[in-house]
Formats: sequence, structure tokens, C-alpha cells
Amino acid sequence: MQERPLHGNRPNVTQVKKSLTAQTVRKETRKETKAKRRFAYEEYGPWVVPRRTRWRAPTPPACHRVYPGDKTGKTPVLRGTTDGPLPFLSQLGSRFDSSLLKTVIMLADVRVKLRAEPQSNQRAEPQSNQRAAKSLLREKRRSEVPPASNTVFEHEPVMLAEIVDVLGQVPTGVYVDATLGGAGHATALLERREDMSLIGIDRDPVARAAASQRLEHFGERATVVAGRFDAIAELVASCEPHGPVTGVLFDLGVSSPQFDDGERGFSYRYDAPLDMRMNQNDSLTAAEIVNTWSHQDLTRLLRDAADERFASRIAARLIDNRPIATTAKLAEIVTNAIPAATRRTGGHPAKRTFQALRIAVNDELAQIRNAVGDAIDLLEVGGRGAVLSYHSGEDRLVKKAITLAETGGCKCPPRLPCGCGADHKVRPLPPKLRRATQEEKDRNPRSSSALFRCFERI
Repeated sequence: MQERPLHGNRPNVTQVKKSLTAQTVRKETRKETKAKRRFAYEEYGPWVVPRRTRWRAPTPPACHRVYPGDKTGKTPVLRGTTDGPLPFLSQLGSRFDSSLLKTVIMLADVRVKLRAEPQSNQRAEPQSNQRAAKSLLREKRRSEVPPASNTVFEHEPVMLAEIVDVLGQVPTGVYVDATLGGAGHATALLERREDMSLIGIDRDPVARAAASQRLEHFGERATVVAGRFDAIAELVASCEPHGPVTGVLFDLGVSSPQFDDGERGFSYRYDAPLDMRMNQNDSLTAAEIVNTWSHQDLTRLLRDAADERFASRIAARLIDNRPIATTAKLAEIVTNAIPAATRRTGGHPAKRTFQALRIAVNDELAQIRNAVGDAIDLLEVGGRGAVLSYHSGEDRLVKKAITLAETGGCKCPPRLPCGCGADHKVRPLPPKLRRATQEEKDRNPRSSSALFRCFERI
């Protein structure tokens, strides 16, 4: 057998000393902690602390013993026996001079004083009564539905400066506002270009009446037509414009006055019948969709029209709680269907569901597919189009229509001249996607989700 060399793997003396020192310190610390606990137990007995944080003296329903030095997450702060933690902590603090114990004793004294003398009746009121009062206040706000007759169809146009800048440079001709609304954009465009006339299209009779009154001083330069914007070609032809169409505007979505009119059922802020029709002559309502559509159809609608993550869960809850007749009940069902952690951020939990129902009732996405292409065919060379959308579903369809008109369906390899004979109709105006400025978002919060695309006919 060979002897091991003297210079073999010998332990480092310094490391050994450090290890022994650390072990000794840990042993001494454990001994000292045990001695303190033993002394406290023999001198004062166990300190009984309830597990339930809302328990109040004298008898806890379930408790465990906690001794000085114990570290447990189950122990509520500043809770003890009937007499409270003050006598025990004060005596223990006199034996062991600890700044932590002194701090706890001071905080406990303050808490006992606050409990003894409540500052106001509202503070002494039980939490259950406070929750009930808040619930009643929410119900009262929901029930306050403004009458339709008092609704004034006025709102601040979104990205007005950008739209006037883009469409204000077109050749002389006719503007077509396919979503006239309150005529905010239309008024600014006619004031900017006195050599232009305008044809405004809207399906909402309330909006048409307000727009006609606002455009009255322009005389024959402004014409208001009733109809859907996917019939833009037929409606413009019926007006027999005196010049070529050189500017087209789409402001998609719902106007602020329509949201603020609680009786129409667009908003979850008011308790009203589920309607959401822009034209009262249409047959389909939101109530019919919620109460008759299948789980598969509701899930597809919420995913495609609103990008709802919890579409399947919401659809199941809607079916389980039928019949649903009011916006308040719908908002409550949707809110309860979404996990609590998700409800804390992102605005009202029911906003995407209301958006999807509104889009389905008014067939908005189907109109966009045809309307943008028809508007491009109406434009003269050098004319421009502008589209404002307010969620990703609308913007995807707008982008697809503009891209199709830009490429003409060309299948040639990129970076090579087109040899397939595709008809290139438009060119996007840079930047391709624009958003509202921070100043406008602060002034008009509803412009935060606006997505603006514009193009020029070639």
C-alpha cells in the first residue's frame, strides 16, 4: 500500500477556523433563544394568539401558542389574549432591552387608544354597513338615466387638427363624411376650404338632426343623407355632386352623445334596456344576442370583435343567467365572470363585452370591409382618404383594405418591378399609423384609443 503524500488535499486552516466560528455562533444563538423562550414560558405562561385576523376577545375559535422569538405568518399583528399583548410585552421588554419590543409596545398603546375613542361615527361603523352603503350608491348612480330629450349631440372631434391638415390639401371638389355624427370634423373642413362642398352620411336620426342644424349656415355647400356608410357609392351618386370626390372621412365607432344617452343602452354606466341600435328601425338588439345566441357564437363574437381573453367564461355566465334585459345586470354578470386579479386594471371589466355587442348589433365590421374599398374607387387622382378607428378589430380591417388597394393584389417578388399587371390605387401617407397627442388625451380621454390612417389616390 502506498502512503499518501504529505502535500495531499489538506484542509485550509483559515476556512476551518471560519466554519468552526460560525457554527459556534449559531449554537450560542440557539441556546440563548431557547433560554429566553423557557424563561418567558415559566414566568408568564404562553401567549395565546388567534389565527383569524378578525377575531375579537374574549375567546378565539381556533388558536395556537406563540412564544417570543417565533417567526410565523399566521400570527396577526398586535393581537393577544383578553388583556391584550401590552402587559406581557411590557414585562418582557423590561427584562430584555430590545428596541423592537419597545416599538411594538408603543404601537400597541396607540392602537388601544384609537379603539377606545373612535374619531367619528363613520369610522366606528361596521365594514358590512359601509359596503352596503357603497353598493346602494352605485345602484343609485346607475338608475340615474338622463332622458333622451335633454341629450345634446355635441362632442369634441378626435384628432381634429391632424384630419384638417391631411384633408385640407386636396384638390377642389367634394368632401364625403361617411360617419357624419355631430358634424365636428365636417364643420372644420368646410371652414378651412371655402371652395369645397360636403356630403354627410349617417344612419342615426338624432345625429342627422344635430348635424343639419350645425351645418345650416353653409347653405347648399352641405348635404346630409340618411344611410349606412357601406352604401357610400350609391348615396353619393344619389346626391349628384357638382364636382369630383377629392376627400373621404370615416370616423368609426360611437359618438360621445350616444354613449351619454343612457336610454339607448350603449353604456354600462346607466341601468337601461339592452338596445344599442344606432337606427331604431333595425330589428336586431343586444338583448336578442345575449339571450338567444349559442355559447360558440357568443365566444366567437367576443374574441373577434373585442379581443376578450375570457370570452368562453363570459359566454357561459351569460347563458347561465338568462334572461338578461338591462345593461346593469349584463355589466354585473360580466364583472363576476372575470378573475378578480384582472379586474383591478384595464378599466371597467365589461367594456369589451359592450363593445362586441354594439359591433354585432350595428354590423360595423362587415360595413368596413366594403366601405373603404368603395371610398377608394370614388376618389379622384390626388384625392385623400382618412380613417379613424378605435380598437384593433376595426384597424385590422382598415389596414387590410388600404394594403389591398396599395398592392392591387400583386404577387410578384418584393423589391422587383411588378409584372403581373396589378392595379395600384393608393399610397399610404407617412406615418402609416398615427395616434393622438398626449395633450389631446389629457383633454379628451376618449381619444386615447384612436388609430388614424390616411392615404392618397394615385
